[in-house]
Amino acid sequence: MLSRTASELYWMARYLERAENIARILDVTNKLSLMPIRDNNNDLLVPLSLTGTQQLFAENYQQLCMANILNFFALSNVNHGSIFSCLQMAWNNAHAVRGSLSSEVWESINASWIEMKVIRRQGVASVGADGFFDWVKERSHLFRGAMFGTLLRSDALCFIRLGTLLERADSTARLLDVKNQLLDDDEDPVREYYRMDTLLRAVSAKEAFHSLYKQQPSRDSISELLILRKELPRSLLACTEDMAQQLELIGGNSGNLPRRLVHTLHAQLRFTTLDEILAEGLSDWLNQFLAQIGAIADSIQHTYLEAQ
Repeated sequence: MLSRTASELYWMARYLERAENIARILDVTNKLSLMPIRDNNNDLLVPLSLTGTQQLFAENYQQLCMANILNFFALSNVNHGSIFSCLQMAWNNAHAVRGSLSSEVWESINASWIEMKVIRRQGVASVGADGFFDWVKERSHLFRGAMFGTLLRSDALCFIRLGTLLERADSTARLLDVKNQLLDDDEDPVREYYRMDTLLRAVSAKEAFHSLYKQQPSRDSISELLILRKELPRSLLACTEDMAQQLELIGGNSGNLPRRLVHTLHAQLRFTTLDEILAEGLSDWLNQFLAQIGAIADSIQHTYLEAQ
């Protein structure tokens, strides 16, 4: 496969996954913003800290409120990480390699982009915030369903999966880290439970948690679920294991470095424990994981996606 084609497929998948992840974060932030406010707006800072866009937001909005957060992350073309911008870039990448996609996969992406432009003209209020978040997640699910159901089991599918898994692992780690840093334990047990519940909902893990843990959600049990339980598709271990499988399917001697980095990270996750992670410090451990994910992404970019 040409490196340019592989790159377009890889980034198409990353942008689509990023749009879904932003929708999940906005959904959680919106629900937390409805809770009685104490002394600060830490809940509203979560999406800004997660994406490193505090300065850009401050330059374009005078007030930190949910309405401005929603506009900035859903519809803004100034914010290149907004859902609108992500879907636009995903469509551009998909259009460039339309011949490598099935008609069903192309139509799912094209329809999403057409509907997104309509929503941007009419405003999120036309469908409601909850309706908009559900729409973004639904469009992402439709893309994945068409992808798994219609694409050849070839390198094209492997690069799409790699893009999805890298973006997903990065997002899960950042969400867990930001939540850990910004949201201190709440003295009100009802508020604390609600925050844990919304965090599980952000990664579609509420039902999975109650199936695996016969207890009330806690920060430690959620950390274990999102990091070490491979049964959860969005856990760091599950994403890393799937990445290793996709790189093995691509094969070739040129991919030795990406494969070595992914297998090393997978082994670390597979044989570590939550107690060891907490002893090191959750934030420090997550930052190290993000650095390793960044190194893997760089190696994939250099090995497969750049013309040699």
